[in-house]
Amino acid sequence: MAIWNPFSRKKKNLAPPAETPAVQEPVTAPSAAAPPPPLDRPPHPSASPDPLPGDDPAVEEGVESYLNSPALEPPAGETLPPESPALESSPATESPAPESASHEPASAKPKTGLLGKFRNVLRKTVQVLNTDIRDLVGKEGRLVDDDFLDELFTLLVKTDMGVRPATKIRDQIRSDFRGRKVFLSDLIAAARETVYEIMHQENAGINFAASGPTVIMVIGVNGSGKTTSIAKLTARFVAEGKSVVLGAGDTFRAAAVEQLTIWAGRLGAKIVSGKPGADPSSIAYRAVETARNENADICIVDTAGRLQTQINLMEELSRIRRVIGKVIPGAPHEVLLVLDATAGQNGLSQAKGFSEAAGCSGIVLAKLDGTARGGVAIPIRQEFGLPVKFVGLGEKPEDLAPFDVENYIRALLDTGD
Repeated sequence: MAIWNPFSRKKKNLAPPAETPAVQEPVTAPSAAAPPPPLDRPPHPSASPDPLPGDDPAVEEGVESYLNSPALEPPAGETLPPESPALESSPATESPAPESASHEPASAKPKTGLLGKFRNVLRKTVQVLNTDIRDLVGKEGRLVDDDFLDELFTLLVKTDMGVRPATKIRDQIRSDFRGRKVFLSDLIAAARETVYEIMHQENAGINFAASGPTVIMVIGVNGSGKTTSIAKLTARFVAEGKSVVLGAGDTFRAAAVEQLTIWAGRLGAKIVSGKPGADPSSIAYRAVETARNENADICIVDTAGRLQTQINLMEELSRIRRVIGKVIPGAPHEVLLVLDATAGQNGLSQAKGFSEAAGCSGIVLAKLDGTARGGVAIPIRQEFGLPVKFVGLGEKPEDLAPFDVENYIRALLDTGD
């Protein structure tokens, strides 16, 4: 079945007449869903049978002020343990690019909408990629020969787009323009069309259960943004009117249970936890059982961060998955791998290891706003066929956005249209 490509070039104009259009205008993507409304629901009581470190009056009093705040930050006077790198991103990795890194004047107004957000967070990647491509092609165009193709390939790989996608784009340019002059608009149009063929995904949404709770298992390495992504997913579901139960299955990292408990209190979710060092499979079992017994809509099970090379811990993921399936046949309905976009090509190794151990169904690409290597989603999609379901575009709850392929491509290969 043929895939409709909104970036398809209906007519390949290989000559360089003066009237060559800047870029074939793509069909506008469907409007993104509006950001979730303010989270003004009161927190539910904890479902955990164990004493929870987050059950503190100060936390309850801080809920309302937090929900009205623009970003996910600890309540006033509350300090997070230093061992909790996944809660907040460091300024070096997740802060938006400075204005000086943008092609826009400092006085330009911030761009809005999903395309605007993608453009804002991919500024660093666009600067590395598109500025160099403009220099490579030049205003007068460039003859496509072996030297040009080699230079183009090098520029594409610099964005962590991967060797196979970069090769496919280079070969498409060779096929279309070999021995002819290529202009920036021609090159960008060809690259967009090729990347869409790689990135196209039929279903990037959550696979909700037909009945009963939808169970989402979240996995990833330490520091990838896993806990923050769980908090943002929870905020999204609660804003949609869904009831959420969290399973604090990361029993190995210091203060991980505390951290997730604080988020549960703020966002109005229930949480099931255990003592430090408790069997994570038992936590997962009780969390899913609680969600089923209380007719919750969503159950999100956290797991301990681990490296994909730690065989015993990776086997534990398989066990957690089997235990969940004993409570609700067919669960988990989603296994989301949180990848740090700043990790670059190491994300490919992570995706391979976690997919083999836990059967990943999708990717959450965190910290996309803090990297100059925003092309990493392309090789992940090509190598493993895993859809990118959500991307982290900032620190606020609504900045975990559903992945939109068209807007991602338009922003990555940005010509300002």
